[in-house]
Amino acid sequence: MKVGVLGSGDVAKSLAAGFIKHGHHVMIGTRDAAKLSDWQKKNPKAKVGSFSETAAFGEVLALAVKGSIAADVLRMAGSAHLDGKLVMDACNPIADAPPVNGVLKFFTTFDDSLMERLQREFPKAHFVKTFSSVGNGQFVNPQYKAGKPTMFICGNDDGAKKVVSQILEQFGWETADMGKVEAARAIEPLAMLWCVLGFTKNEWTHAFKLLRA
Repeated sequence: MKVGVLGSGDVAKSLAAGFIKHGHHVMIGTRDAAKLSDWQKKNPKAKVGSFSETAAFGEVLALAVKGSIAADVLRMAGSAHLDGKLVMDACNPIADAPPVNGVLKFFTTFDDSLMERLQREFPKAHFVKTFSSVGNGQFVNPQYKAGKPTMFICGNDDGAKKVVSQILEQFGWETADMGKVEAARAIEPLAMLWCVLGFTKNEWTHAFKLLRA
């Protein structure tokens, strides 16, 4: 597939490298191409462009930016380039405040989520929450003695979620579909739980697994 990755931080670069590893054509979008010069040298198959160029390039898109600027980035990408496309949402609504005893602060409430806000503003895009509850070092083919970890996803479009499930299988994950967009209210806070071990015990390589009887 042609994949457009919106963002130039560690999460975006890890996702882009994973798509390249698995044979996809990748463009990564940024406001400052110079930030990606070293990364592009290591990943010469990738293209670098603006958010708008990247959104136009991608058959599917991955949104991997700071949660507080996610809507701004999509506006720069242009709604016409988002309409009808799968947008993998790896963002979390982390507030600009320090964690308290390892617990992050969010700028959303229990009755709303960042992805719901994005879906309301860009109603013709097919958002799927994914890659939001684990560190970027485990995105691509993670190895655990207990087997494949679980990626929790949600979104309103079943076809988009099927594509994400196929990508996750390729990336070495099992998928747990939690339903419609409102489930993001439960999935996004998993980032809080995941980070507690990091902030309190300096452990950053764990992942979640759903066990069924």
